Amino acid sequence: MNLGEKNGKLGRVKKVYPEKFASEDEIFSHIHRGDRIFVGTGCGEPQYLVGALINYVKSNPKAFFDAEVLHVWTFGVAPYTDEKFRQNFRHNSFFIGDSTRDAVNNGIADYTPIFLSHVPDLFYRGLVPIDMALIQTSLPDDHGYMSLGVSVDIVKAAVENAPLVIAQVNSNMPRVHGDGFIHIEDVDFIVPHNEPLLEYEERASDEIVEQIGRYVARLIRNGDTIQVGYGSIPDAILSSLYDKKHLGVHTELLSDGIVELMKRGVIDNTRKTIDRGKTVATFCMGKRETYEYIHDNPGIEFRTIDYTNNPLVIARHENMAAINSALEIDLTGQATAESIGKTFYSGIGGQADFMRGAVLAPGGKTILALQSTAEEGKVSRITPFVKEGAGVTLGRGDIHYVVTEYGMAYLHGKNVRERAMQLISIAHPNFRPWLIQEAKNKNLIYKDQAFIRGKGGEYPEDLETYRTTETGLEIFLRPIKISDEPLLKDLFYSLSDTSLYRRFISVRKDMPHEWLQKFVIIDYAREVAILAVITQAEKEEIVGVGRYYKDGVTHTAEVALVIRDDYQNRGIGTELLSYLTYLAKKEGIFCFTAEVLMENKPVLHLLEKMGFDIEKRSDAGLYDLKMAFDRG
Repeated sequence: MNLGEKNGKLGRVKKVYPEKFASEDEIFSHIHRGDRIFVGTGCGEPQYLVGALINYVKSNPKAFFDAEVLHVWTFGVAPYTDEKFRQNFRHNSFFIGDSTRDAVNNGIADYTPIFLSHVPDLFYRGLVPIDMALIQTSLPDDHGYMSLGVSVDIVKAAVENAPLVIAQVNSNMPRVHGDGFIHIEDVDFIVPHNEPLLEYEERASDEIVEQIGRYVARLIRNGDTIQVGYGSIPDAILSSLYDKKHLGVHTELLSDGIVELMKRGVIDNTRKTIDRGKTVATFCMGKRETYEYIHDNPGIEFRTIDYTNNPLVIARHENMAAINSALEIDLTGQATAESIGKTFYSGIGGQADFMRGAVLAPGGKTILALQSTAEEGKVSRITPFVKEGAGVTLGRGDIHYVVTEYGMAYLHGKNVRERAMQLISIAHPNFRPWLIQEAKNKNLIYKDQAFIRGKGGEYPEDLETYRTTETGLEIFLRPIKISDEPLLKDLFYSLSDTSLYRRFISVRKDMPHEWLQKFVIIDYAREVAILAVITQAEKEEIVGVGRYYKDGVTHTAEVALVIRDDYQNRGIGTELLSYLTYLAKKEGIFCFTAEVLMENKPVLHLLEKMGFDIEKRSDAGLYDLKMAFDRG
């Protein structure tokens, strides 16, 4: 909109509503001692109005005292938290930002913990009264409606409940479809002032956050509806979704990453259960280009936060995936996103709303993504228990998946011991021995839990691969993890007596923890163990295991295989053995050895089929096999 058009519109408004245009001194003279002043949210904060209010107080230091300043999150400056204004203002935030964190923790400002979806109800019921609202809007349209633009969230509720509403009208504010329209008659004073909107700059990603993004992308299916928070990890997650199709969005925050996926056609909202065809959000933080994209875009609707963040609304979305981050998670599955021990850091926000809504949604999933360490690797974000004083933002039942740069842990339906082992397996290797010991001390895991220290005990992610067998069965081949003991136990007890005898050459029919963990705790410097896995309804099932034990002197390796009875003769053994052979050759091994019962015709047939140059020695019903690799 050009300047002439802007001035023309406001000129016409001024003729009809001259009383709404007053000096700033006159406007702020309406503030009384003890009033509650609401300030617009995030990138929609009316910066000029806030500055004008501070200037008024500087010029009139005794005009009022003990006014309470309310908002969700100040993305810009917060001069009212300055010590020199302590007699005039007391700041109270529903979410803590960088500019107010010190004030809150030093006791000169307040934090109100609350689910953001519940904040509008505080206003409507008068539990938190509002006397004045400072907001920022677009220019009025031909019908007298102005848009709250990039921040609808709790701002709409504040406007509808404040006796006095002051609007900074800014031609840079986009006109956004949805709930964010207010009529000029609902505004008491208008302050025309153009200035660039606050922008949120994406932090540069690195290999760690990009790896986390790739892991999370594995969990997102075509047609899912997603919610993603803000920060470098969510940005990396969104940039890992470029190859997905027909994604939908129902979220709190609309970010640059979501807009980029919309531009690429990845997000088209065609599979959403409700609000089909619409990207639904409640506020936006991004670059100017993003603000321009959402302007008058019918494919985007901003709804009030008691709609977007309502768990019952979220739960109506089939295949809802809520993706958030945290400061810390403990081995039982409790996570905090709001405080570091006794230090208040951010807030409950909308995370709990979305995670609980997604848990209730048909086909829904919750994903907590975080780097494994903080403070440049000095602190583990996975801890035995959350620190004393920390707020538990997400309870043990809220989280399905936890993702770090070291992999994915699935917690849903797992007992505490299984959760602890899952989370230890994706912790930073430097902290795993400490976590193992602490978990033993606190009786979270077996007292005799084995563990391989150093590089040999680290999970070799580069050995993961997908295969399709000759019968068309899709399997995931991956190394064994320290958390796989329950899955190996299920496999063992699914085997028939015949399969057990052929694999272990023993009539043993039990496999207690003491024995089982020997098959799970792998020193990858000395051996390789690969699982053949299928996933059904979010649950991994092991259908085969192959491993070899290296002999560094002879450059040979002893190999062993077992396939679940109901999956035999479907090509799994062929794929496992073929992959093990490939890995062995890469390590300079030139020959497999094995002990095979003469009656074990299936394995003998498999070995012959693979084309090994086989030497046989028989003894007491056993073949001692030496299987040289084809050098081609």
